[in-house]
Amino acid sequence: MKAGILGGGQLGRMLLQAAANYPVETFVMENDDECPAAHLCNHFTKGNINDYNDVYNFGKQLDAITIEIESVNVEALQKLEEEGVKVYPKPSSLAIIKNKILQKNFYESINVPSPAFIITQNKNELKNQKNFLPAVHKIAMGGYDGRGVVVIKNEREIDNGFDAPAVLEKMIQIKKEISLIVAVNEKGETALYPAVEMIFNKDFNLLQYQLSPADIDEKILWKAEAIALTVVKNLNSPGIFAVELFIDTSDNVWVNETAPRVHNSGHHTIEANYCSQFDMLWRILLGYPLGNTKSILSSAMINLIGAEGYSGNVHYEGLEEVLKIDNAFVHLYGKKQTRAGRKMGHVTVISNQTQDLIHKANFINRTLKAKTIPPSILSI
Repeated sequence: MKAGILGGGQLGRMLLQAAANYPVETFVMENDDECPAAHLCNHFTKGNINDYNDVYNFGKQLDAITIEIESVNVEALQKLEEEGVKVYPKPSSLAIIKNKILQKNFYESINVPSPAFIITQNKNELKNQKNFLPAVHKIAMGGYDGRGVVVIKNEREIDNGFDAPAVLEKMIQIKKEISLIVAVNEKGETALYPAVEMIFNKDFNLLQYQLSPADIDEKILWKAEAIALTVVKNLNSPGIFAVELFIDTSDNVWVNETAPRVHNSGHHTIEANYCSQFDMLWRILLGYPLGNTKSILSSAMINLIGAEGYSGNVHYEGLEEVLKIDNAFVHLYGKKQTRAGRKMGHVTVISNQTQDLIHKANFINRTLKAKTIPPSILSI
């Protein structure tokens, strides 16, 4: 089978690492021939994943195609689907999710709880919503990895908002943020991974580390699982979906956002679960049975984010100390250049003791840094 991935970042890289176990010929398209996935696929095409012709010409040679980022040309994917290419996620579901306005309207239409919102087309409209604050302004198209999201607490901060179509979402009192990854095959069968609790880097609004399984009451978990399954089933598409949810201080559960692809909150599944999210997506694409989503051991997954104040050729400070931890697994994404806030890798720790996971997650956060190569090393 010939299967393609639109996008060649770290998600594509980890998908290709899992693909090595399956009878599949892999194709990747990305505009950077030095991207993390470029050297792991069978065939690499340099192209623009937003361009209709590039995506269509790339996909028409394939049996199946998937994505590792939402910002792809949906119209080309629709044409490929009409011509018999398996496109997972389906273009119809991708079109809903990639636009935050459509995504919020979708949650409302299927009666799942999501924070109250107002649509703003420009900054002038935003200025008329002073009474709705505090709120979060989310740009409709193109936001990714913490970009395109601004917290507006009061009238003085309105100028920080977007002068473009966006969602103004009422801020709620969050106790915990969790993610649930749901797998759906072509028959509509589902498999649900254990919920993970997410701890964010407030400077970059990126996932800093997470704990799996999430420490939440069983009744709250049931509610979260029911909401996640409702969201995914109504998207009517095979694939992997990450449903991010808020638990507020009154233990209500709210949908935050959905990603129609393998997701940062599922990286721990490579070591901590019987079937990883990456393995699972290949099973879906190739028509094999869904895998076992159960945890082998509890885990923490720590993102390695480019350190503030550094930009250039990457140097990993503290790597040797982290590699001495016997229950830690280091994943570097092969990016040659670092910059502040860029995802450079992750580390998964597995253990049957939560305190051990938290202690080691904090140690790794303090110790492992993506900085630039010191001049003394460059001169050797």
